Amino acid sequence: MTNPAAATFLPLGAIIQELRVGGLNIVQGFPTQALYARHNTPLFGETVGRVANRIKGARLDCLNGGQTYPLAANSGPDTLHGGSVGWGKKVWRGPTPVGVRGIPGVGPMEGGESVRFCLVSEDGDEGFPGTVDVSVVYTVGTQVQGGTEVVVLGIEYEAELVGGADETVINMTNHSYFNLTGGPSIEGTIVTLATNNYLPVDDRGIPTGGPKAFSKVEGNKPFTLGAQEPDIDNCFVINEAASSVPIDTRSSPLKKLVSAEHPDSKVHLEVLSTEPAFQFYTGKYIDVPEVAGVAARQARSGFCVEPGRYVNACNTDGWKDQVLLKKGEKYGSRIVYLAWKE
Repeated sequence: MTNPAAATFLPLGAIIQELRVGGLNIVQGFPTQALYARHNTPLFGETVGRVANRIKGARLDCLNGGQTYPLAANSGPDTLHGGSVGWGKKVWRGPTPVGVRGIPGVGPMEGGESVRFCLVSEDGDEGFPGTVDVSVVYTVGTQVQGGTEVVVLGIEYEAELVGGADETVINMTNHSYFNLTGGPSIEGTIVTLATNNYLPVDDRGIPTGGPKAFSKVEGNKPFTLGAQEPDIDNCFVINEAASSVPIDTRSSPLKKLVSAEHPDSKVHLEVLSTEPAFQFYTGKYIDVPEVAGVAARQARSGFCVEPGRYVNACNTDGWKDQVLLKKGEKYGSRIVYLAWKE
């Protein structure tokens, strides 16, 4: 499905296939859905769930009256991005047009055409309890800021527990890899993170405690991505009041998480979200062969900004309510990409 503002989506994984700015597709991907099915080990553009990021020990503790649920272990002994066949690997229903919508917090824009993708995740899917109805709505338009046309892509997630259990856990995000250079590497991209408060982790990427200062970068201070450094794959925390995060953040204000630009291409990107945290990943493990005339993608051919809840919140006291979805409630979150060329 192609939007007039040059964003393209696929039913497989409700994937963002293209986001074009000044003629440049700034997200990594493949020309066809079949190629994603065969080669998308990095999760290019996927809608990630039921729980994004890592779950320690591939198990959920103390849900539905104290029950323990073993999950699919697909990252050593842990669960990563929903398991072996997470939501990004499933075919969603859609795209279904849902008319013209605005994006709260973004302001007036031209276009605003929206499409919805839907999925039913059955009780026991990858080990997770409860049947969940989930949807993602993409809204694409443009607005003029200071005489420059800005492409706007809004994402809205919603999930509801409809049967099979009284409680489950949800943490959705999008796993697009951005490359603003038009070349094979993100080298030279200038990035600003809204904070350098992050969750320190063990050697498996599982948090060992609450937020502390990240030594490699400073918050709100630009830094340049080199050929190999800084090598980052960490969860940065915007809202340190962990227990105050609601299961539905959609009514929270949008906050700018990351700004990026490249001095040669003159392409800029801003990522905003209602979420309390975001994973920033500089693509160290990308390894995709040349397929269908698309050049091979190697380490640092894209960077990820993955807004969401704290990593392993589902098994961490004081964080669990961020992801705990009970019957009768709705999970929700919003992400916005703003992109333009000077």
